[in-house]
Amino acid sequence: MADGIVILTTSTFDETVASSEQPIVVDFWAEWCGPCKLIAPILGEIAAEQPGITIAKVNVDENPDIAMRYNVMSIPTLLVFDKGDVRKRLVGAKGKGQLLQELNEFLPTSR
Repeated sequence: MADGIVILTTSTFDETVASSEQPIVVDFWAEWCGPCKLIAPILGEIAAEQPGITIAKVNVDENPDIAMRYNVMSIPTLLVFDKGDVRKRLVGAKGKGQLLQELNEFLPTSR
């Protein structure tokens, strides 16, 4: 885990998502993706500030099977899993305020 962010791979994805006690936001990204680099520090801040939500990352170049399974066509794509099911899909880089607003329903204060 780097900066409170869980790194997921093909071998850890299913178990991590299914066993998470709290909502988990999975960032599908790639090393070469400019918008992915813009959103990465914002996700790090959210991971540090919001203990009731887990932030995870999947590198689509290293784990293309997971990206294909969830029809990730553009990156960054954020999928919010709650109790193992996809509850929300966010495509594209967003600012911190907008991202927190989109995730508000999954944060402990609003549950």
